Amino acid sequence: MSKVLVITGGASGIGAATARLAAEKGYSIAINYRTREREATRLVEELNDVGVSAIAVQADISMPEDIKRLYSVVDEKLGLVTALVNSAGIGIGPTRVDETDEAALHQLFTTNVFGLILSTREAVRRMSTAHGGKGGVIVNVSSMASTIGGRPGASLYAASKGAVDAFTVGLAKEVASEGIRAVAVRPGFTITEMTSTYVTDQHILAGISSTIPIGRPAFVDEIAMPVVWLLSEEASFISGALLDISGGGFTLGASALPSEKRVLSAVEN
Repeated sequence: MSKVLVITGGASGIGAATARLAAEKGYSIAINYRTREREATRLVEELNDVGVSAIAVQADISMPEDIKRLYSVVDEKLGLVTALVNSAGIGIGPTRVDETDEAALHQLFTTNVFGLILSTREAVRRMSTAHGGKGGVIVNVSSMASTIGGRPGASLYAASKGAVDAFTVGLAKEVASEGIRAVAVRPGFTITEMTSTYVTDQHILAGISSTIPIGRPAFVDEIAMPVVWLLSEEASFISGALLDISGGGFTLGASALPSEKRVLSAVEN
């Protein structure tokens, strides 16, 4: 069976690292992006240059019609999806509940929860043996924020990722008999394009590292490797699981000053 992988939010960060590793495992890959056309195009060219069948598809995961179009393009150009990594997500700045902006809250949940569920719906319609599919694997990228309610000021973001966790566990039970596995990974603080500007400040980096038992943030490949493993047959009996990739979890380090906590809450994965 041909292996067709869709990665939402795949143009950079964890999504792009996952694409590069999955390419080595024989997947054809659809890189979804919202605004990062240049990064998505370069990644696809990189994969094509080593013989991988890859395409870039623009779609805003907060828009239902865009999600449908994404999967239609994949159907046409690569074939039916057999693996999905829901990596697209957004955060908002440090926000107390009494300071919550309704529009920002709506966008947060529309992207991180509603969009993820609709992306999953389209994949299940193609993967499920009940719909004539041949099965597949879905990996949702959640966050360690869901386990602690987020760092200071990130309770809204944490709530959106808590919804992802609950959905993943329930989904796994719904589709297990139809040849589909569903799992979630919960990264801790990870160095990506979005967070790199923070960790170049050694004072802030020390504050971040003091909250991680292993003593440092993750690199994107350290998240992507478990994701690709979960997609593989080596993980064939794993479904409904929530895998923490966190360097030991979270502890409030002594050097994490209040100003640093606000930075951490803004850039937590």
